[in-house]
Amino acid sequence: MYTHQNCLSRYFTIFAAFLLVTALLSCNNNASKTGTADSLTDAQLRMPENALKGLEVFEGLEVHTVATEPMLKNPTNIDVDERGRIWVTEAYNYRPAINGNPTNPKGDRIMILEDTNGDGKADTAKVFYQGPEVNAPLGICVLGNRVLVSQSPYVWAFYDDNGDDKADRKEILFQGVGGEQHDHGMHTFTFGPDGKLYFNFGNEGKTLHDKNNKPVLDQDGDTIGPKKYTQGMVFRCEPDGSHVECLGNNFRNPYEVAVDSYGQLWQSDNDDDGNRGVRINYVMDYGNYGYKDEMSGASWDANRTNVEDSIPYKHWHLNDPGVVPNLLQTGAGSPTGMVVYEGSMLPQEFHNQLIHTDAGPNVVRAYPVTRNGAGYAAGIINILEGSRDKWFRPADLCVAPDGSLIVADWYDPGVGGHQAGDQTRGRIYRVAPPAAAGTYTIPKQDYSTPEGAVAALQSPNLATRYHAFTALQGFGGKAAAALEGVWKNNAEPRMRARAFWALVKLPGANAQQYIQQQAKDANTDLRITAIRAAREIGPDAALAVVQQLVNDTSIQVRRECAIALRHNKSPEAAQLWAALAAQHDGKDRWYLEALGIGADRQWDAFFTAYLTKVPNPLQTPEGRDIVWRARTDKSVGLLAQLAADQAVPIKQRLRYFRAFDFNEGTLKNGLLVKMIEDNKSNDAALNKLVLRALDNKTVAQSPVAQKALAQVIQSVAGTEEYIELVARYQVKAENTNLLQLAIAKSQDDIGRDAAGLLLNFGGSPLVWSVINGKDTAQVKALLSALGGVGKKESIDIIQTVALTNKYPADVRKYAAGRIGRSWDGETRVLDILKTKKVPADLIPDVVASVSGAWRQSIRTEAQSYLPNQAALAAKKAPTMADITPLTADAAKGQLIFTNICSTCHQVNGGGTDFGPKLGEIGSKYAKDGLLDAIVHPSAGISFGYEGWEIKMKDGSTQTGIIASKTETDIDLKLPGGARQHIKTSDVQSKTEMKASMMPEGLYQVMSTQDLANLLGFLEGLKKK
Repeated sequence: MYTHQNCLSRYFTIFAAFLLVTALLSCNNNASKTGTADSLTDAQLRMPENALKGLEVFEGLEVHTVATEPMLKNPTNIDVDERGRIWVTEAYNYRPAINGNPTNPKGDRIMILEDTNGDGKADTAKVFYQGPEVNAPLGICVLGNRVLVSQSPYVWAFYDDNGDDKADRKEILFQGVGGEQHDHGMHTFTFGPDGKLYFNFGNEGKTLHDKNNKPVLDQDGDTIGPKKYTQGMVFRCEPDGSHVECLGNNFRNPYEVAVDSYGQLWQSDNDDDGNRGVRINYVMDYGNYGYKDEMSGASWDANRTNVEDSIPYKHWHLNDPGVVPNLLQTGAGSPTGMVVYEGSMLPQEFHNQLIHTDAGPNVVRAYPVTRNGAGYAAGIINILEGSRDKWFRPADLCVAPDGSLIVADWYDPGVGGHQAGDQTRGRIYRVAPPAAAGTYTIPKQDYSTPEGAVAALQSPNLATRYHAFTALQGFGGKAAAALEGVWKNNAEPRMRARAFWALVKLPGANAQQYIQQQAKDANTDLRITAIRAAREIGPDAALAVVQQLVNDTSIQVRRECAIALRHNKSPEAAQLWAALAAQHDGKDRWYLEALGIGADRQWDAFFTAYLTKVPNPLQTPEGRDIVWRARTDKSVGLLAQLAADQAVPIKQRLRYFRAFDFNEGTLKNGLLVKMIEDNKSNDAALNKLVLRALDNKTVAQSPVAQKALAQVIQSVAGTEEYIELVARYQVKAENTNLLQLAIAKSQDDIGRDAAGLLLNFGGSPLVWSVINGKDTAQVKALLSALGGVGKKESIDIIQTVALTNKYPADVRKYAAGRIGRSWDGETRVLDILKTKKVPADLIPDVVASVSGAWRQSIRTEAQSYLPNQAALAAKKAPTMADITPLTADAAKGQLIFTNICSTCHQVNGGGTDFGPKLGEIGSKYAKDGLLDAIVHPSAGISFGYEGWEIKMKDGSTQTGIIASKTETDIDLKLPGGARQHIKTSDVQSKTEMKASMMPEGLYQVMSTQDLANLLGFLEGLKKK
């Protein structure tokens, strides 16, 4: 078995108030002994002296408060130095442009909290640095007198040159990072066992520049940026910021990378809110982690062949070749800090385990990791949970020098969407066994001798290990004997690994000799460490150790061998890779992806070498796997055979059709067209798969493909897939069918899409032929379909019918009620009302057409034109003081949700997929946070759900949420859940909307009791 292991606040209130708070905390600081929170009001529960009453801690552990407000506020990230002091980045100035909160012009603070008497409670707080340029930093890493602070677009290095706990100077380590004032920007740094720094940023980071603002180059000499990499990334570099490697990409928002003593990387990643897809990753170096389509950049919810069977897995493209599997998926959440706990103070089940904070479900938990083939599997053990206080928002955690766990609590009614419902609170907790909970004793270290430094290297605290590692490197060869003693004799493999890393990095050391010896070790993880160390030295060293371990009995060692061959140009590399590939068992996806990583940029040579060892790969599952994963014209013919094999059910062949999308050569097109030719039974399902794998140009130029396309289109008539195919291939011959579909399905999204496509194809004469006809039912149906199109041409048609006397009165009235059913239509309604073009008898209908407008200003102004009626007076937003006395009826609340909220939100599959899914929203927000989100929807917009106004070249405007965007296409989600597919070539401009797509003022259509009922229903939606 294998185990492993996130604003400038006000100054202190008067000193007496501080002493009072401290005294209160000291009287009530153990969650296991404080009773329940049931008897407390919400206001009482939020008081710092009651901080622990809402928490549950793992049996055998205690949690104590170290510090609370007013000592600190809004902690985003922490580090614990070798003296046991807690360094805190605060974020009072957090996202003010979005949430509208006040800011401190002096900037945010970097704090040092210290327990000077060993009782486990901080009694001093110092401001290490405060400046107007510091606003909501997301990371802090203490490296001796050097403190790295991460805040997009910068990473700063602060220096305390004279040891007075004040920053004396500041330098730029990195800059040019996207995501300024954004949760998805630059995150914190971690010291690794190899003496290097590890860090990551979210998918707003995008680029990395050095201190001189020059683009940083990666390990291959390529610029780190969107040309090569996509979305969130994880990196390694030297302490001075040189020799940057990108170790993984295509994450959404990895928050903190944790590195174990073997040099292996672990981190969490957040999903698009509400999709229950939060994941924990073992970072297999240089891997693609599947948030976006690797080839097209399309979103996870875009249609594709061989799509996964559920959203949490679909979210990460897990069925696609080239995507590294996830270690664990944990459901909904807002994942934050992570450590590998390599201490001994906590109970055995947490030794060498990942421990993680997730602010969404209010929990600190461990993930016990076990080997699973070439990869790993993990479980979940909760350590600390805000079961009775949903304001508990663990943002980060660190391991103290004594082995206890230090946890930072953002403490807020909500999390995510750049919200901050509270700016005055924040807590720090310490988790330890009962015997150690009442005291905080920091081990004394002696760095003046090699032996002392080696002892310090074995600390569970990273800052201590940094000091020890640095001291040992300073000793040079004098440290070898002490390090070798631990490396050779220590019973704990992780201590041996730390000593090994320090030996390999010693100035003048014979690193190759140490690596060769390590590669012979009986311990699998130590052999893996040898391969990783060899890679850091260079390709020749890596090749030598792969030659030594290519037939290792451990599949995990062979996994590392495969990765070590990546971009290795030596003549032997191809044969070594082939030998490793020949050992694939046809079942282990981790191993298969390691092989793919190793073959990158050298598939032709590597796959050719593989065929010499396995001449008939299609005969075995393992060979078919290699063909599926390969990216070379040399494998495409074999892939075509697999896809065309009619002896195999079509469902089992979907993966092979999808694999064509990852082979960019032209050879595949001929093979795919031949597949259509050989389809003598004209199987439409097969032809549909082939057409999806072909590029549009080939389909347009091939008579065979055109014939198949006509057949497939006929087979899917009347479906969303029909619309997709007709739009993709611009089949204007379908105009008559589009017209009939628009009429037949006028109340559905597909009817609107058909009407819009018909106009795009120049089909307005067909539209007018129906409108000028005598079938009133068809006329009204077509007007209804046109109402949602939102193009100038469609709005003109509806307006013409409404305002032209030749049409029957009931048709004119019907048309008037549909002018404002789109964004541009809403604007048109105000225009024709202002210019008095609307007859008095139609004004109510025209005004009614914008009753569902997302812009409250549109609704209010339109209502002012109603005859003999002023605009409705604004209703004052209810507060928790109004809600709390009322008894909520969750069943009635569910009905309100169905009638109002489900037009844009889903709960457990019911409702409309537009805004964030709310199936577990009660686990993420307390009732006050839910109320704030309803009353002030624009104060916090979940990332990925921002509204966009897209102006088209034809003069129309489309508004919605960009669900997916590639170089050629935009998939726009519209209010109500409909989809609009847009060609980027038709777009004139895109502008992000500052207001939420959730309409302001929803509470105005509900009584206060209705709102209480709705909150009662939402609060009960929790993870099962």
